[in-house]
Amino acid sequence: MDKIQHKFINVQGLNLHIADTGKGPNVVVFLHGFPEIWYTWRHQMVAAANAGFRAIAPDYRGYGLSDPPTQPEKATFKDIINDLLAILDHLGISKVFLVAKDFGARPAYQFALLHPERVRGVVTMGVPFMPPGPSRFRDTLPEGFYIARWQEPGRAEADFGRLDAKTVVRNIYILFSRSEIPIAAENQEIMDLVDASTPLPPWFTEEDLAEYGALYEKSGFQTALQVPYRSFQEDNGVAENIVKVPALLIMGDQDYVFKFPGMEDYIRSGKVKQFVPDLEIVHLPEGTHFVHEQLPEQVNQLILTFLNKYV
Repeated sequence: MDKIQHKFINVQGLNLHIADTGKGPNVVVFLHGFPEIWYTWRHQMVAAANAGFRAIAPDYRGYGLSDPPTQPEKATFKDIINDLLAILDHLGISKVFLVAKDFGARPAYQFALLHPERVRGVVTMGVPFMPPGPSRFRDTLPEGFYIARWQEPGRAEADFGRLDAKTVVRNIYILFSRSEIPIAAENQEIMDLVDASTPLPPWFTEEDLAEYGALYEKSGFQTALQVPYRSFQEDNGVAENIVKVPALLIMGDQDYVFKFPGMEDYIRSGKVKQFVPDLEIVHLPEGTHFVHEQLPEQVNQLILTFLNKYV
């Protein structure tokens, strides 16, 4: 971890934080999900650097050490894509591998669609490529479905606001490590789904939680609730949604995302390859939604094998 350097790049008037380690022309950019931050990639960044790659992990605007946008309620996925392009241009990097987790899969794939000449390949964990269009999940899951709750203006803010940032992150890590979709009862809030006595997952330490807590104490959750949860219907502005770069999807078989209506069939049947023809899918039987933190050695090996194949 002491090899990782931290710097700030000014993009559109905002100071965006990036973690950076390793050297050389072959660059991997890691895109986090929620409730994650650059730190979620600590194992993968060191492994990539030790294997001869340069590893970069930004905090999105409004996350962690990066400045928030002036109007967080208007933040979009396009901001992440534009910020990524600006970071690469600022650093003089022409082409990268993108490694993404959770909702980070969306900007990774959109960047590959919009700027294929800048992308060598895409690796995602927990979320496959999803074609644009209305989501089935809100219509087919109960009212207490966590995404539906977090899309409701003010509800998550009130729910999270009862707790400190560290406890919010703790609760979400516990919830998202389970194999069931977090769904609250009608008169229950999402944070109340986790009892205070519930232990952290064994692969996530109190020190890790303290790192996350400190970063979210700084940033809060306002931008994080807008992107991704309140921006899912955003038009990606791409006419043809066929990804033309090689890709790898790593799925933990205990990941609750598999329980989303139609998701398991979409992945296991290979329907996802209609949109990502050059896609390899790897299943890790014990893996949860945080497979890269839970099983870092296995995930690192899968990522490095992919990178070396297309470098």
